[in-house]
Amino acid sequence: MRTLIKNAKVLIGNKTEADIDLLIENGLLASMGKNIVTEADEMIDATNHYVLPGLVDAHCHLRDPGYEYKEDIESGTRSAAKGGFTSIACMPNTNPPADNAAVVRYIKEKACQKGVVNVYPIGAITKGLEGNELSEMGTMKEAGIVAVSDDGRPVMNSDVMKKALIYAGQFGLTVISHCEDINLADGGSMNEGVISAIMGLRGIPSVSEDVMVSREIILSEYTKVPVHIAHVSTKTSVELIRQAKRRGVKVTAETCPHYFTLTEKACLGYDTNAKMNPPLRTEEDLRAVIEGLKDGTIDIIATDHAPHHIDEKNVEFEKAANGIVGFETALALGYSYLVEQGHLTLSGLIRKMTVNPARMLKIDKGTLECGKAADLIIVDFDNEYKIDVSKFASKSKNSPFDGFMVKGRVMTTMVNGKIVYQYQR
Repeated sequence: MRTLIKNAKVLIGNKTEADIDLLIENGLLASMGKNIVTEADEMIDATNHYVLPGLVDAHCHLRDPGYEYKEDIESGTRSAAKGGFTSIACMPNTNPPADNAAVVRYIKEKACQKGVVNVYPIGAITKGLEGNELSEMGTMKEAGIVAVSDDGRPVMNSDVMKKALIYAGQFGLTVISHCEDINLADGGSMNEGVISAIMGLRGIPSVSEDVMVSREIILSEYTKVPVHIAHVSTKTSVELIRQAKRRGVKVTAETCPHYFTLTEKACLGYDTNAKMNPPLRTEEDLRAVIEGLKDGTIDIIATDHAPHHIDEKNVEFEKAANGIVGFETALALGYSYLVEQGHLTLSGLIRKMTVNPARMLKIDKGTLECGKAADLIIVDFDNEYKIDVSKFASKSKNSPFDGFMVKGRVMTTMVNGKIVYQYQR
């Protein structure tokens, strides 16, 4: 099978090269350059559109096994493909949790059978995600995990976390930390501040994140083992990570689109679609997150795609589940709020959504290189449209971005040279 993409824009370093042709042969990117003349089974005209490496999501939830009513591997990967993601790393808080090789193999096998993008399981740090006993990381790595995390729950015991870093390091696995001191969070449901007081809701103070970020940095510095900080949301966390990097600590960090587009004010009216963990913070925190993205303190933009059934959101704010769906809005939000606003270049945005997450996960993805798998997307950044959750490929529709006007529509997604999503006008 030979596919020829004609007249595309391609990022070469920090510059855009126009009128580039890409030849895909037998699932690989065979050649890339101007005026490729050859026979092809399929021709795609990409005039005025960008061809980019397929996006890599270092943090998502597919809910499979156990919570398939929210999402499953088939629906989740179709949602990812629609958003331009060709490789995704799924968190272990399933039922049963991915804390052993059998569950990891189940995810891998189902992804091969039903998935349309590359799926990389993340294993649990501790058995049952309970924070007490380390999981069998070695056998899980053999089964296919690319990192470990207890995401959704913090590892509260510092000794367990220290041992987790050392143990994971022996297998070359990055530890991804959910930074939350649950004692300080104290059962809150949104950011602690004026808005929570007005709404009469128990708040989650920003220090509940900051304290744990500080701990992970100290433990990483002590053990000399890398740690990755998930979903950074506060000004102080950004500064702690910035200082740690300057000292040479092996720390990387991610944030999500909702933390550079929304503040706690999105919760007004008790909109449960704006309820997440960590919670939406203040305008000051939002600006700090953007600065962290600009200066490289925050390496990665992840989705934290967290689908929930409508019945889990259509309840009182305190009782509602945390999280939002994110695959199908991430690229457009990044382009509209970071590139269009002058905070990042397009190449800077794409690095944070391709090369950097792939490097953290240690997977050979996130680039357009001849001889490698043709995992790529075709994007029209001039296409302005209104986000419509009713058209999501995900089973769940819990997004606070419904009705937002954005730019950057994914027109085509290819995995191993095969079209797995195509926009239908």
